[in-house]
Amino acid sequence: MRTRLRRSLILLLALGVVAAGGVFFVQMRPLPVEIVRPVRDQPVEVFGLGSVEARVLSEIGFEVDGALRELHADHGDRVRRGRVLARLHDAEQRARVARAEAGVARAKAALTTAEAAVGRARAILARSRETNRRRQALLARKAISVESAEQAQMEEDVAAAELAVAISEAEVARAGLQDAEAQYRYEKIILEHHTLSAPYDAVVVVRHKELGAVLRAGEPLFTLVAPETVWVRAYVDEARAGGIRVGQPARIHLRSLPRRTFHGKVARIDIESDRVSEERRVYLACVDCPESFHLGEQAEVFITTAILAEALLVPEIAVEHFDGARGIVWTVEDGVLHRRRVTFGHRTLDARLEVVGGLPEGALVVGRLRPGLREGRAAIPLAEDSP
Repeated sequence: MRTRLRRSLILLLALGVVAAGGVFFVQMRPLPVEIVRPVRDQPVEVFGLGSVEARVLSEIGFEVDGALRELHADHGDRVRRGRVLARLHDAEQRARVARAEAGVARAKAALTTAEAAVGRARAILARSRETNRRRQALLARKAISVESAEQAQMEEDVAAAELAVAISEAEVARAGLQDAEAQYRYEKIILEHHTLSAPYDAVVVVRHKELGAVLRAGEPLFTLVAPETVWVRAYVDEARAGGIRVGQPARIHLRSLPRRTFHGKVARIDIESDRVSEERRVYLACVDCPESFHLGEQAEVFITTAILAEALLVPEIAVEHFDGARGIVWTVEDGVLHRRRVTFGHRTLDARLEVVGGLPEGALVVGRLRPGLREGRAAIPLAEDSP
């Protein structure tokens, strides 16, 4: 009985030794780990989602009320600057222009009459002045009576007063002419407002009304777009937008042409970000996009913010306690595993982080976390694509 118990204890002890040895071997044997290698000419891109828009988009209409009499443009038409797009009924306004023109003619006639009266008054004054001068000379020689001399002086004063009145009436007539001419110009301008012309070379996006419709002043009739100002407005996460600068190149993918890649560059960055979505609006001018466009079409953009000549890029999933700028990575140094706090720079679209500081000389960074990582344990570095 005792012999059997002793054999069982010896067997259990042997099994424990074997198990402990196995655990020790598994935990202490060199651990194969995948390491990252430096890459060259690595582009750093920022993704943005947006739509096709236009910098110059106008809703135009008449500045006066009226009913549409003519329409000369429709959806999709390309129009040149100054081309007549539509006209309102203008018979009533033409009558006002004619009446204002007649008013100008009357004012001109009144001014001519007033100026003639000024000339007549000047002549009368000159004659009265000469008569008065002669009579005053005769009075000095006592050749005429005092009453006669006083009569001549009075006639000169009256003639001077009549000249002043005539001059004033001429000024009033001249002002009346200016008023009539201003009224005439005003009525002509209102008449011109019954014709709607293209303010610039444009494409008609929408025609809002049809013939016979009555429009209010300022009500849109056409929506126009300057085709050369069509661009892509993209929304970029603020956390990724810090490196974007005007002039940087970009790839553009339009939803209607998913298999084609177009090229553009950053044309403008809004100063104000969206406070709700925490996104920055970035506008991109497309270099080789199709001539035909569709406003509001969804577009994806990839803006190249930098090209790294040589960089060590660590997958973000291999970084512990990452705070946006720093984190902890596993390294292989002289064949032994260590944990190092390093500093990161750029981040690629495939979630890899550029290591810019904190690595000892000759340290290799582990690119994938796996069970068994422990400081001080021996490690066998493998390339990233090793099995």
